[in-house]
Amino acid sequence: MSNISRRQFLDLAKKAFAATGLTALFGSVVAFFYPPKLEEMPSEPVLVCPETDLPANEGKLVKFGRYPALIINTPEGLRAFSAVCTHFACIVKWNSSSGQIACPCHDAFFDPLDGHVISGPAPTPLESLPVKVENGEIYVGGEA
Repeated sequence: MSNISRRQFLDLAKKAFAATGLTALFGSVVAFFYPPKLEEMPSEPVLVCPETDLPANEGKLVKFGRYPALIINTPEGLRAFSAVCTHFACIVKWNSSSGQIACPCHDAFFDPLDGHVISGPAPTPLESLPVKVENGEIYVGGEA
């Protein structure tokens, strides 16, 4: 049996909890002043998927810097847009049944060919992104 008294054990526990709390507080302060680097838009192309994984009339959201990108395989070819609605920055989705890009927050609808506003409160079109296919892989971003 150990020769530590109850009072000594509680003092040790109190010091351990205080050290843990101070470490968590200090770590949060350091993280606030040194945030991770997060690009608005990547400078290099981002891999979406193999060309065969995006059938006609389907869309896919991919991580693209700070915000996602929406890639759509339209009958006219691949199109890519920033997936951020220009109304209140909700994430838009591809609606294959209506053939439109839809914002679920406030019923804004966008054209899948050029991103212009079809209806709803969105003030401007979606930002178009360059999309290309290389060696059977779809890439978004980079140089047009």
